[in-house]
Amino acid sequence: MTFLPSAHVISILILRPTCLCLETSFKESLVNRTWEDPGHNDKHTGCCGDNDPIDVCEIGSKVCARGEIIRVKVLGETDWKVIAINVEDPDAANYNDINDVKRLKPGYLEATVDWFRRYKVPDGKPENEFAFNAEFKDKNFAVDIIESTHDYWRALVTKKTDGKGISCMNTTVSESPFQCDPDAAKAIVDALPPPCESACTIPTDGKIYILVKLH
Repeated sequence: MTFLPSAHVISILILRPTCLCLETSFKESLVNRTWEDPGHNDKHTGCCGDNDPIDVCEIGSKVCARGEIIRVKVLGETDWKVIAINVEDPDAANYNDINDVKRLKPGYLEATVDWFRRYKVPDGKPENEFAFNAEFKDKNFAVDIIESTHDYWRALVTKKTDGKGISCMNTTVSESPFQCDPDAAKAIVDALPPPCESACTIPTDGKIYILVKLH
């Protein structure tokens, strides 16, 4: 993973359909080349990793296609949900830390926590719980978490950690015993069903609109 002075490279990916009454005001994505190691007990939360890349909530208004790679400014995080904004977003210059989100988008972070707390309830699952009492940490804390999960990922792909069945096939990590020929990787991708074009359609004006409910 390439670490930039004010940005990180992440992959935007729509992970699951959402219930209409719980529609999101952000784009949930992930930081590539990170891994939350389930064998590591975190000193901040006392919990083990969830065996996935670290999650990102990109809060900008610019609409991105599913699977698009973008550069973002890291702003903060809570319980391993990184808050970030696309560096190409019209408002990106106004956001540099989590306090800017609190100031410019009052209630936004609370609504984000509420969504993550309740989004599994329609499937009959209980509400999620959060570390730090759902308090958001600053940019420096978030960057430390990203860097540590990147270290866990590197240990995984270099076989210093047992992935317990996780496929670590890659074409770019020279020290990885799982490195494969690019043609072999392309053959795997080519064998997959074609993507649904309608799922990647971008609205004509290219913006996300947020409906704010006033109490």
